[in-house]
Amino acid sequence: MKIALVSEHASPLAVAGGVDSGGQNIYVAHVARQLHRAGHQVDVFTRRDRALLPAISDMDGVRVIHVPAGPPTQMPKEQLLPFMAEFADFLIGFCRQERTPYDVIHANFFMSGLASLKVKKVLGIPLVTTFHALGKVRRIHQGADDGFPDARFAIEEQLVRDSDAIIAECPQDALDLRAHYGSDPSRVQIVPCGFDTAEFGRTDRAQARAALGWPGERFSVLQLGRLVPRKGIDTVVRALATLRENTGIDAHLYVVGGNADLPNEIATPEIARLRGIAAGCGVSDHVTFVGRRGRAQLREFYAAADVFVTTPWYEPFGITPIEAMACARPVIGADVGGIRYSVVDGKTGFLVPPRDPDALAERLARIAHDPALGERMGEAGFERVHTSFTWSRVAHMLEDVYRGVVRTPAEETRVVRERPARAQGGAARAAAAGRA
Repeated sequence: MKIALVSEHASPLAVAGGVDSGGQNIYVAHVARQLHRAGHQVDVFTRRDRALLPAISDMDGVRVIHVPAGPPTQMPKEQLLPFMAEFADFLIGFCRQERTPYDVIHANFFMSGLASLKVKKVLGIPLVTTFHALGKVRRIHQGADDGFPDARFAIEEQLVRDSDAIIAECPQDALDLRAHYGSDPSRVQIVPCGFDTAEFGRTDRAQARAALGWPGERFSVLQLGRLVPRKGIDTVVRALATLRENTGIDAHLYVVGGNADLPNEIATPEIARLRGIAAGCGVSDHVTFVGRRGRAQLREFYAAADVFVTTPWYEPFGITPIEAMACARPVIGADVGGIRYSVVDGKTGFLVPPRDPDALAERLARIAHDPALGERMGEAGFERVHTSFTWSRVAHMLEDVYRGVVRTPAEETRVVRERPARAQGGAARAAAAGRA
């Protein structure tokens, strides 16, 4: 198949860990690579967010097309909706210029879906949509702090109605689509996120700690990912303080992520807020903000930790627990969304209520007092993710979804005959310019 992956704000080439660079970037990058390895022709369309980017970049055989939509600068995703008409026009023009038509277009996030829906209507390309996060669920949890306009809700409702297939990343995602958007269950298929077996695996803890300069015997807690309030890192800081005060355990929290390689309160305001909480709890000396790290370095951080913790308010899926389990580490996660799906409570780790530092501190103490329990949980997690959550398995599942919506030659002939004459205008010229 020839497959178009659309990811308007989340480039597969971006370094994960920033405010708008996380799970979706990782998802698109790995899905694209795996589909390419399976023999498909794959193009990724993402917004051009830097002036010096080429029109097209190569990513291990996958073309990454930088779409000129809005100013060529980095912008918060909440400000990108006005540029989606321009994004859609470019997509249509680019598709028309291709010698071989696309068999399917897979939109990631609602704005990509909005642009891709126009492609479907004009060119008849079947549309698969993965939302990665649902606006109505976000609004429930973030309230007035949600920077997206209410128009998002109607766009998502239209995509639920008009997409040929919808990908839910976990059972909770499927339930939310049904409860909040009235989705047709027959067109919703659960396909999780995953990890790369070449990227993550068992590594000796002592060796990893030595490489990172961590003390050999200290109980080390890892939090890794985007540094934004909804990720609930303040809960982890407060739990650390409770753990140290109630048990006397010499525990230390390492926080990996942010918008700069060195921890910077200006580049990453959440660091300033969390440092203030740590100071108020009396654990400033026991919390280390590491800064952003590249994908190649993350395996060492997972391996060095005694336990990985992630306690967001809500989580459509959550890739970091999968990666930690792939490194044979126990995971304590919030009992929400995809974490509830990936972490088996009492077997691969523990599930705790979000925003509950006391519950988290109690589970941390259990692992700290019983290292053998942590080892058993890590091994159980390792087995679980290799069975259910590899990117190669995810790509095979997506292939099945795509084949279910791709038209037969007879159907395609009928669509072409019924399609109105195509106007050759600005969009086609834009596509030609973008490929120059």
